[in-house]
Order: sequence, then structure tokens, then C-alpha cells
Amino acid sequence: MSPLLAQAGPLLAQGPEPMTRAQLLADDPFWLILLKAVVILLIGPILTIFLIVWERKAVGRMQNRPGPNRVGPGGYLQSLADAIKLPFKEQIIPDTADRKVYFLAPVLSAVPALIALAAIPFGPEVSIFGERTVLQLVDLPVGVLVILACSSIGVYGIVLAGWSSGSPYPLLGGLRSAAQVISYEIAMGLSIVAVILYSGSLSTGAIVDAQQSGWYFYLLLPSFVIYVISMVGETNRAPFDLPEAESELVGGFHTEYSSMKFAMFFLAEYVNMVIVSAFATTLFLGGWKFPFVSADNVLNTGWWPVLWFFAKTFLLLFGFIWLRGTLPRYRYDQFMKLGWKVLVPANLVWILVIATVRAVQNTGGFSTGKGLVIGGVVVVVIVLLALLLPEKEIRDTEAVPVTGSDYPLPPLDLAVPETTPRRKALRAKARTSKKQPEAVSAAGKDGTDGVL
Repeated sequence: MSPLLAQAGPLLAQGPEPMTRAQLLADDPFWLILLKAVVILLIGPILTIFLIVWERKAVGRMQNRPGPNRVGPGGYLQSLADAIKLPFKEQIIPDTADRKVYFLAPVLSAVPALIALAAIPFGPEVSIFGERTVLQLVDLPVGVLVILACSSIGVYGIVLAGWSSGSPYPLLGGLRSAAQVISYEIAMGLSIVAVILYSGSLSTGAIVDAQQSGWYFYLLLPSFVIYVISMVGETNRAPFDLPEAESELVGGFHTEYSSMKFAMFFLAEYVNMVIVSAFATTLFLGGWKFPFVSADNVLNTGWWPVLWFFAKTFLLLFGFIWLRGTLPRYRYDQFMKLGWKVLVPANLVWILVIATVRAVQNTGGFSTGKGLVIGGVVVVVIVLLALLLPEKEIRDTEAVPVTGSDYPLPPLDLAVPETTPRRKALRAKARTSKKQPEAVSAAGKDGTDGVL
């Protein structure tokens, strides 16, 4: 054998180097990219149809009633019937509406919700029709920020829908939604900072790979709890459904919408639920990985991880349904207090703890577990102090005196007057009007016709 072949032999035996996720996605042919895009766009509407029936049946069981049971076997085709019915309903547009913005608002809510799933990794490397690829449409270096941006843009549709309807109730619902999303978007963004510090990347695929040694939901438990609370507030779901509170605002921002435009708001709400649940699975629950097994295990290869990913996502989606059937709606002041006085300060303290732990760990200090336990105790103490310390009472000098409760009530010895000044004036006017015809008739009998 020649010396050249002898040197090339080990290199040939090694084979091709494994490609990264970004390289595999960049190597996708056009037909595969189109196929992935179509599937991702269909995930949201299909899961929305399923979630509506699931929610109605689950809440019905919680409230000891059957739920939908007429359309299809067991009532499971009820959502399909509603999806067919809504486009054919009559469109009612208020005369005072700004028509261009009125039509644009539902689209602005639904489209970003459908796009955000493009950056979610649903599984590892697979073969589709003989083509090696990963179950993800795009793996951007800032994929986390893309998902946050898409989930935030949807609030513009809600605000514009409330303003363009030309009605007071939708306007109030849109203003509430703007304040709500601003408050809880900050808490949600801060809860992700700890994940970024631990994984060292903003790429969703890299965050999933970093959780091979341990899921972040127990390593970063305060961040996970704050994220879960924030994602319920972000999606306007009970007990944080203040922008569409029917007891106060009739229907909120979509009161004046009907037909397909109302269906698009409905679609946007449920697709946003899927997005934040899939995002939480990616950030805190190991993504598509099966627990307690290695990365090269058969459970973490092929198409099996897709099943684990959606199982975790459905677990979080059931949490939305459980909360709706369990908790009453928050008052607006309680809701804002929770966001600004509890979640945001606790998040900031937790980020300082995580940064300190990572710095000490890099210099060879104490272990990660001890640091996180200490940090968790600090955060819990701060949250308890924020909730338990009494607020300073501001006395209202012009308050209405109350008797027996916190609501203004008339005193028990109240004497109701027999008449009012207005009634006296009306009676005097009636007497005057009666006297005038009598005076005219008397003058006619005398022959003077009322003329002196």
C-alpha cells in the first residue's frame, strides 16, 4: 500500500462529521421547507378545534354537567360545526367603526400567533422522504426573542379592535389588555433571563440541548412558576380574563365583532395558548427529550420525541382549563398588584441570585444546588413579605358614611319625605293650568270674552 493511501485510510474510516441543527435546516430543499410551513400553520387551527371541545367537556365535568354532547359521537364534532357555522353568520359592522382598522385588527391578532411556532423545536434529527432534517422550521440565534415578539404583537390587534369599534365597552377592554400585556410581558421576559444565563444561548434548539443534564423547571423553579403565571395573564385567560369580562364589559374588545372576524379572535386566543405552552415546554420541561434517559436512547431518537413534546404541551394546556374551572376572576387592582409588586421584584431578585451563582460557580465556589436552594429561599421570603405586609391606608376625607358594611348605605333612621321640591312644582303647575280654562269660560259667560 502506498504511503498516501495509508494516511488517507483513517480519514476515510471516520466518515462525515455530524451536522448541527442550523446546518441541517440550511440544507433543506424547497419542497421540505414548504411542507414544514404548511404543517406548522395547520397545527394552530387543528389544536384550536380540539382544545375548545376538550375545554368545554372538562369544565362540564368539573361543574357536574355533560358539556357538548349533540354533534358527532359524544359531541366531539361540536367545534367543527362551529367552525363551519361562523363564516356564514351575518357580519354586523357599527356605523361609528373605523372600517379599515376594524377589518385589520383580527388579522393582526391571528397571524403573529401562527408564525411564532416556526421557531419551536418539535423533535431531533429525522428522515423525511429520504431527506435528513430536524423537526423545526427555523433555528435562529435569537429564536427566544422572535417568539416573545410574535406573542407581543397580538396585543396591537386587541387594542385596535377596541378603538376601531367606536363603542365604550370595547375601548375599555382594549385599554385593559394593553396594560395587562405590558405588565405581564415584563415578568415573562425576566423569567426567561435565568434560562438564558444557564444555557448560554438564545436559540431554542440550544436551550433544549442544554437540559440534557437536568430540566430547568426544578433547577430554576421560581422562573418556571413566574412564567406559568405570566403566560396565563399574557393570553387573557381566566382568572386574568379582564379585557373581555362579560360581567363588566359585555364581551370586552370583541363585543362589536361577529362572523369570521370574531372567529379569528377566538383562533388567536387558543393558538397563543398553544404557543406559550410549547414555549414553556422548550424552556423548562426539556423540550422533546424523554426524562431520565441519555440523548442517544431510542426514546430520544426518531419520531418518538414528538409524542413527548406534545404530551408536555397538553399537560400545560390542561392547566389553563383547570384554572378556568377553579378560580374566580381577579379584580383589576389585585391583578396589577400581582404583576408589578410581586412577580417583577421577585424576578429581579432571582436574576441577581442566578448571576451570583453562575459567577461563583465559574470561579470554583460552592455547588449549583446549594446556591439555587439559598436563592429560592430568598425569593420566597421576599414574595411572602410583599404579600403579607399591610399597605399604607389613605383616608378619604370626602367619603360617604357607611353603616354596617363597606358599601355606602342609607342610615337606618332615614325619614323619607312625603314629597319633593319637583313634585311641589309640578302640582303647582297643574293647579295653574286648571285655573286658566275656568277663568276663560267664566269670562265668556259674562259676555266680555276675557277683554277688559
